Amino acid sequence: MASHFPVNHHLRPLYRLLCAVAGLYMLVFGVVGFIQTSGSDFFTRDEAEWVLGLRTNPAFSLLSIIAGVVVLGGNIVGRNLAHQVNQLAGVVLTVVGMGSLALLQTEANVFAFSMINVIVTFILAGITGTASLYDRVGPVAAAHEERRADARATA
Repeated sequence: MASHFPVNHHLRPLYRLLCAVAGLYMLVFGVVGFIQTSGSDFFTRDEAEWVLGLRTNPAFSLLSIIAGVVVLGGNIVGRNLAHQVNQLAGVVLTVVGMGSLALLQTEANVFAFSMINVIVTFILAGITGTASLYDRVGPVAAAHEERRADARATA
């Protein structure tokens, strides 16, 4: 599967920047949310606050801080670490979005998700997952060979 990812794609810096912005959003949301919900119970649903357009409690804010640091840090470091972090983030955020959607109107909604939280989670999953398809780094010779193979395939 990994052999099908483009190597040294010319838009790789743009994709890394988009993922870094997504990670920064998660980090800022988590910090602001943690500050605003600091007096609440950790898994409260009744006293959940609205922060940057999303509903949150201290538990979800803390998870957002961790996710934001991982995604932002991986994209700042770059190389294939960004590729692996973005790939993992895309999958994890998709699973979290699906799980949150399934538990939305139940007592098991411990992170106080609302429908807008689910939508934003899927958007972040789409950004990081799509970027992971194009941000792989490899030797320059591999990229040239890949371009030659593409040219032969289209001829």
